[in-house]
Amino acid sequence: MLKSQILEKLQKKHNNLSLEDIDDLFEIFIKKMSISLRNGHNIEIRGFGTLSRKINKEKMVRNPKTNEKLFKSKSYKLHFKIGKILHKKINGFDDSYIKDEI
Repeated sequence: MLKSQILEKLQKKHNNLSLEDIDDLFEIFIKKMSISLRNGHNIEIRGFGTLSRKINKEKMVRNPKTNEKLFKSKSYKLHFKIGKILHKKINGFDDSYIKDEI
């Protein structure tokens, strides 16, 4: 799903807000999530999942083309752990979700 599609669905659900207002709120939400992850905090959205930051340690790596050894400094990667409710909905275990879609 694209960002524009998400914004359109939100506008249909909340027709009292303009598309620009919804876009501003969405940008604020993404920015707050980014800042929180950058500061080392986890983000938990009940029923959806948890976003956290994992560390890639400093290490020596090898360029496979030239066989040259390089030093790779510490970096971070994003880790997502799916929530129980979302997992059930995706895998079709939750009957109430199926009835809502039909």
